[in-house]
Amino acid sequence: MISLPRPPTGGRANWCRERVGRMLEDQNASARRSQAAAPPPQDNKASRNDGEIDVLEIVFKIWKGKIQVMLAMGIALVLAFVMLLNTEPTYQADALLQLEENSNALALPSEMSDLLGANDPRSVTEIEIIRSRLVVGQAVASLNLDWRVEPALAPGFGTMVARYNLPVIGAFLPVRFARPGESLVLQQLTVPPSWLDTPLELTVGEAGTFTLATPDGESREGRVGEPLALPDIGFYLTVGRIEAPEGRVYTLMQVNESAAITSLRDRLSVSERGRSSGILDLRITGADSSENVRALNAVLNAYRGQNVSRSAAQAEGSLDFIRQQIPQAEQTLRDAEAALNAFRQQQVSVDLTLETQTLLTSVTNIEGQIAELRLREDELSQRYTPSHPTYRLLIEERTRLEARLAELRAQVGELPETQRQIVNLTRDMELAQQLYTELLTRAQQVEVLRASTIGNVRIVDTAAATLNPIAPRRAQVLMIGLILGMIAGIALVLVRNALHKGVQDASEIEQLGLPMFATINYSPHSDTMGKRKDQQPILALERPDDMAIEAFRSLRTSLHFGMLDAKSPTLAVTSAHPSAGKSFVSTNLAVVAAQAGQRVCLIDADMRRGQLRRFFNLPRSQPGLADILSGERAVEDVILMGPVPDFYVIPTGKYPPNPSELLLRAQMRELLDWCGENFDLTILDCPPTLAVTDPVIVSREAGATLFIARHDLTHPKEIDASMKIYASAGLRYNGAVLNGFDPRKARNSSRYGYAYGYRYEYKQRTD
Repeated sequence: MISLPRPPTGGRANWCRERVGRMLEDQNASARRSQAAAPPPQDNKASRNDGEIDVLEIVFKIWKGKIQVMLAMGIALVLAFVMLLNTEPTYQADALLQLEENSNALALPSEMSDLLGANDPRSVTEIEIIRSRLVVGQAVASLNLDWRVEPALAPGFGTMVARYNLPVIGAFLPVRFARPGESLVLQQLTVPPSWLDTPLELTVGEAGTFTLATPDGESREGRVGEPLALPDIGFYLTVGRIEAPEGRVYTLMQVNESAAITSLRDRLSVSERGRSSGILDLRITGADSSENVRALNAVLNAYRGQNVSRSAAQAEGSLDFIRQQIPQAEQTLRDAEAALNAFRQQQVSVDLTLETQTLLTSVTNIEGQIAELRLREDELSQRYTPSHPTYRLLIEERTRLEARLAELRAQVGELPETQRQIVNLTRDMELAQQLYTELLTRAQQVEVLRASTIGNVRIVDTAAATLNPIAPRRAQVLMIGLILGMIAGIALVLVRNALHKGVQDASEIEQLGLPMFATINYSPHSDTMGKRKDQQPILALERPDDMAIEAFRSLRTSLHFGMLDAKSPTLAVTSAHPSAGKSFVSTNLAVVAAQAGQRVCLIDADMRRGQLRRFFNLPRSQPGLADILSGERAVEDVILMGPVPDFYVIPTGKYPPNPSELLLRAQMRELLDWCGENFDLTILDCPPTLAVTDPVIVSREAGATLFIARHDLTHPKEIDASMKIYASAGLRYNGAVLNGFDPRKARNSSRYGYAYGYRYEYKQRTD
């Protein structure tokens, strides 16, 4: 049993005034020292400009969360690197084509060039021809690009496992999944129409055998190099080579022709180098470099073949047309000669004058030219429309010649009858002879042209593959991953700060209607609270010169004047949530008050999760407040002397199952009355207000209530909610303390997060 010293004779009031006088003298120097430690007055403009964006504040927030940003960047960089390893590279093959101006490579006469109607290369047209189904389809058919052979890949990182030798990972994967250096080559694959685009699962067996699972639900055995045929349904399969161990699984599939052509066309790009250069750049991309080269060469050969065939077909068509006209021209010539001879025999002899002979020659030449133009018009009509420039030039030339012919015929009409007849007959014969000779000449020219046709396309560079893959670009992917990681990290920091924004200065608390008693600066030596399970240091004893202790001395003075009208010298200390520093403030305030000559009693009123015992190295089984309120112990049996004179402690005792009910008992009022008679100041460390109702019960019996807010941790809405809880009970906070103020973090959110959901249950002791 502890014997408490009694107040001196003369009454408690006189004794308190003497003690307070001495205390005030000591506080004058402490107040001046703590004034420098107090936070500078805040500019009220900041509160008025809450809606404005403070770029500097955002920068400070990002800088304070640089660890999270760097961590996000590191994670994004690792993910980008893993994605690169798990992405199959894409290679490219390219080639060059030249579209020549002439449709043949021989130095042929100009008449033959006119016959072919040679024009400048039309790159746009040729590009579309290269990408046509005619050309691409021939390439697909020649290389069997409608066959698909794909190994079974492990889920997630199958491509990486199939590309790199990873024995650690490969040892845990099933044998069906592909490993590096394995392949399967087909020699033949023909499936019935109903099996197109349907996967066939092939499982590698031992000694060159395999098992094929077909869509009809059957499994068929086969051997490498030997056909596996189902003639009744039109299925044929020949595996040329298997380089894989037993148990590997491959998927075989024959896609329809349209899908194969579309797939190759999507991989093929054709563009012209420069403007009107006639040089076409062909490129094919794909995962297999050698297959890209073969596919591009197949496209080149197919395009060149159709180009040569098209030129030869044009020459063959012209030759057929000329051959059809030769017999008719020959018969026309014979008829004209016979008519001329008959007229001469009838008239015995007719001599033409020089003027008439010249007129006859002009008419004959013009009619011959018109006949030639009509022949060319028949040929051009097979290739061009009347709106084509070449066709229109021919029409204009024929119109001009026909007008000139009409003038000459008018002159012939003025000749004497006999001379006019002989002129007409001679003209018909010479015209027929000229046409017949021209047809024979053109037939010979086209024969030479058909034999020398090589097309108007020249392959400048055959297909060649690039040494390095064109995708994915490692540096670009890593840089993008780094940037995305930085953006994600910054967004995480800003969102976290936006969702959690604690009070930054005392003015925010005062705006809520709470008077500020003190601002306690952050002390790094107080961070041990909550991190150690053994005894916690009392800052006022271990570091009495700390800046935070000066603030406690200022708080001691403020409380004296703030409690002059209190009904009892008892102070309830509470907060809105855990981790605000109630126990830290209560303990150090009690020590500082005791050092000033006051008799102080510190009571741990948190009978759910009280932690004051850790400041005094008390066991959990130490009797305390719960034992007093339950009637099991007297106050003299549980009160303990503190580490300084005139300082006493009552721990929480064992955690009871009904703390709120115990606080409502009369023993609580009797305990506080006893403390008011024997101590100058009694401090009750209460639970958080938003967690339980215990602090409201204690504050109803106490003389004053002090609210503890943690800088950058306690949200203004939590303070407001706590005040409303007290107001609903007819109570109020007498003042507030801003704990843990750190000027370095005054413009950005706290770096140490917390998480609680107002779940503040008592802990039943097991020992």
